[in-house]
Amino acid sequence: MPAEEQQQERRQPTAARARRPWWIPSFLGGVPDIEPNLIRLTGVVSLGLFFEAYDGSLLTAALKQIAEGLAMKESELGPYLGVIRLGSLSALLVAPVADRLGRRRVFLASIAAFSLGTLLTAFVRGPEQFVLVQMLTRAFAIAAIAVGMVIISEEFPAAHRGWGIGMVSALAAVGHGVGAGFFAAIDIIPGGWRGLYAIGGLPLLLLPYWRRLVPETRRFREHADSVEGSDGARPAIITMLTPIKRFMLEYPSRALVISLAALLVAVGEACVYQFASYIPQKLHGWAPGHYSLMVVVGGGFGVIGNIVAGRLGDRHGRRLVGAFFFGVFPAASWLFYQGPGLALPFAFALFIFTGTAGTVILRALATELFPTSYRSTSSVWLAFVQTLGWTVGLLMLGIAGQDAAEIARFTAQLSFAVLLGGLAILLLPETSRRELEEISDGR
Repeated sequence: MPAEEQQQERRQPTAARARRPWWIPSFLGGVPDIEPNLIRLTGVVSLGLFFEAYDGSLLTAALKQIAEGLAMKESELGPYLGVIRLGSLSALLVAPVADRLGRRRVFLASIAAFSLGTLLTAFVRGPEQFVLVQMLTRAFAIAAIAVGMVIISEEFPAAHRGWGIGMVSALAAVGHGVGAGFFAAIDIIPGGWRGLYAIGGLPLLLLPYWRRLVPETRRFREHADSVEGSDGARPAIITMLTPIKRFMLEYPSRALVISLAALLVAVGEACVYQFASYIPQKLHGWAPGHYSLMVVVGGGFGVIGNIVAGRLGDRHGRRLVGAFFFGVFPAASWLFYQGPGLALPFAFALFIFTGTAGTVILRALATELFPTSYRSTSSVWLAFVQTLGWTVGLLMLGIAGQDAAEIARFTAQLSFAVLLGGLAILLLPETSRRELEEISDGR
């Protein structure tokens, strides 16, 4: 039997190469032996979240140009960005609807809404309009991420669930690279940063494609009968928030621990990501093209962390893998913001690698620890707490950082909160290689 297993393992890479679609680059590793429809689903969900990443990348890459174009002061950047993140909390009213109406409809509606918001951002006329439109855009972007991850978790087999979440995260992250690539040409693109946001409206033209190819998940279809018709007489807002109350009451320890972990990680990483373009340009004299090159090369290496974390989490367990990567993140962040200029590309690649790896683990846990009736709710709750953490971190920066040097110093210090979040993950149950029903039943 061992000999047969070894022979089968030797045959799997060949099968994986034969099944590899063109849109999964070879440097992201092999493709597991799964059904073709799951490979197609990976691509469809990834494409939707690709545009979410593109929109998010612009607020980081073009922050200096946006601030100058809208006459924002340096001391106001933290509060403005914090309020934008705070607006994302509205996703808590959107994604839980997927536990009642289905994953497919909410995912498609969220893509349409955040794409429209990205397009409208190109036409804002002042800081207040920019903040308002971006608040609404981020709310639906967060909802799209949350529901997209639920779709993957519910459709993939237990042995490859981590790979699926990691691959979607990695492919979606290419949107950051594309945004950074366009940013290199910001001085020649019509409208500058406004032109970059206008490009983000492209998904509106692709909605018919997603409508054809995004399916409803099997687990939700099986669960739908027990959901349909319940709470029909209750006000809409109460109906939307009821799943949040129930999943917290039924799974209090899990909800508390994953909330604590997500909050600490988000507080620590908020400024690290947000000012990755601003600080090199302000303190080291980088041109937009220098930042774009760093994102394309260093970020290209960094996004592999999604795949590495997914595979290692499937093999060795989510908790240890997540704690390890979040433990390394603060060291890389400190090197980026307080180290020499020559260290910036290396440090950037390292904190992207470890940060995305840890986030894959958090997303997996949020969708695996709770039953079908609360899975979208738990996924968006994770995004809600992360958004709250990002807001807190950025608002703290508004108090502590009045110039670029202070922003860099405070960001490096605050990043150590991520380490504490990684340690909190160790308190959660292990979920790797276990069926979702088995996990949710083990209170």
